[in-house]
Amino acid sequence: MRAVAPALLHGSLSLAPLQPDPGPSSQYDLSGTRAALLLAVIQDRLGSRHDVAALRDLCQVLGFKVTLRIDPSAQAFREELAQFREKLDTHKGGPVSCALVALMAHGGPQGQLLGADGQEVQPEVLVQELSCCRALHGHPKIFLLQACHGGNRDPGVGLRALPWYWRWLRAPPVTPTQADVLQIHTDGPGSPTSTAGSSGQADILTVYAAAEGCVAYRDEKGSDFVQTLVEVIRAKPGGDLLELLTEVNRRVCELDVLGPDSNELRKACLEIRSSLRRRLRL
Repeated sequence: MRAVAPALLHGSLSLAPLQPDPGPSSQYDLSGTRAALLLAVIQDRLGSRHDVAALRDLCQVLGFKVTLRIDPSAQAFREELAQFREKLDTHKGGPVSCALVALMAHGGPQGQLLGADGQEVQPEVLVQELSCCRALHGHPKIFLLQACHGGNRDPGVGLRALPWYWRWLRAPPVTPTQADVLQIHTDGPGSPTSTAGSSGQADILTVYAAAEGCVAYRDEKGSDFVQTLVEVIRAKPGGDLLELLTEVNRRVCELDVLGPDSNELRKACLEIRSSLRRRLRL
C-alpha cells in the first residue's frame, strides 16, 4: 500500500507560509558614496531659490555629496550630466552606491526642459547619459524633475463651487502661483517616453512634478512637489522611498492651487516612473 503524505490524511493540504527574502538582494546597498547633482534655472522662476536650498540641505542630511549649478543653459544641462557621469566613473574613494539628479526649470509644451538661455533639452537625453554610467551599474539612479510636463491645466474632478464663490470664500495669495511652463498649448502632446527593455533602463526612478501633459505649479515659497518631498523624507528618512513618494503624491493631489492664468482652482499630480529592482531606503 502506497504511503500517504501526512498533510493529505484528513483531506486538506497544509502549505508553509511564504517568508519574505531577508537577504541583502532585497534592498539596495547604499553603504558606498552617494552623489547628487542639482541643476536649477532660477531666473524668472519665483520661489525656486527656496526649492534649491531645501533640496540641497536634504541631500546633505542624507549623506550625498552635492554639486549645484544655477541657471545652466540647455547645453550646460548636457555638459553637467556628462561631467557628473565622468566624475562617478573615475571616483577613487570606493564604490558609488547611489546618484540623485534634480532638474528644475521651465518646461515646454512637450515636456522638454528649457535652459536659462531659452533653448530646449530633452530630459530623456539627460536620463540616458547617467544610465550609461559604469560606476552606477546595478545601483539606483534617482531623477527629480520640477518642471512642467506639458501645457494642460487640471481642473480636478467632482462637484466644484462656482469661481465667484471661491473668490469670496478664499482670498487669492498675495503672490500668484506660477507655472513652470513658458509656451502654453493646451492640446499639446506629452513628452516621448524612453525605450524600455534593455538592462540600461533598470534601477532608474524618475519623478515628475506634474502628470504627463500637465503644468507644475510653485509660488513665492517654492513648489508643492519639492517642498512636500523634503517635508515627507525629513520626517522618515529611512523609509522605503517609493512608499514615501506615494505619500508625497497624496498630499500634492489634495492641494487646491489657484492658477496664475485664472481665478479657478487647479489640481496637480505627480508622475512616478520606476524600474527599481529592490527596495530603496535613503
